[in-house]
Amino acid sequence: MIILTLEQLLEIHTIAIDATGGSAGIRDLGRLEAAIATQTQNVFGEELYSSIADKAAALIRAVIADHPFIDGNKRTAMLIGITFLEINGLRFIAKPGEIEDFAVSIATSRLDIPIISAWLNKHLS
Repeated sequence: MIILTLEQLLEIHTIAIDATGGSAGIRDLGRLEAAIATQTQNVFGEELYSSIADKAAALIRAVIADHPFIDGNKRTAMLIGITFLEINGLRFIAKPGEIEDFAVSIATSRLDIPIISAWLNKHLS
């Protein structure tokens, strides 16, 4: 499994902001580091998130819920999650607007990781 680093998450954030506008920068480095840790988090010697989709969902939820960036958290979170899936050999496909709508649902409905993971899995080919 390939994990995303802090530097890569910062680059993904820059790409999201450059492409769609907004203010770049970190609001809370600790929360961003906590999001990164979800990729390798263990509890009692077992991986907390065992599948690639679960890990992507945990990354997405952490960035959306914890707002580590000044702006663009939902956009960046979805780009981070999809990038994580794809660098680990999974192909993500969605219709125009579907990603944005789901990101808003995560934020407004406070969706949990299993629901996000199921949505991601539905879009893998």
